[in-house]
Amino acid sequence: MKLNHEEMEFEGCNVEEAIQKALEQLRLPRKKLKIEVLSEGEKGLFGMSGAKQAKIRVRLKSDK
Repeated sequence: MKLNHEEMEFEGCNVEEAIQKALEQLRLPRKKLKIEVLSEGEKGLFGMSGAKQAKIRVRLKSDK
């Protein structure tokens, strides 16, 4: 999978879970990625359905 200048989006129950999914799928350390939080996510009322997933966008940091 090439990431180069491409952006990829990941979702999780919270931002940290979304980041972990990105790191596992891309097999890269966190310091190599620029992470943009698109949505913090929301819990459903009393833990019921209606929860919104946290969403992030990642891309490789430039080698400058």
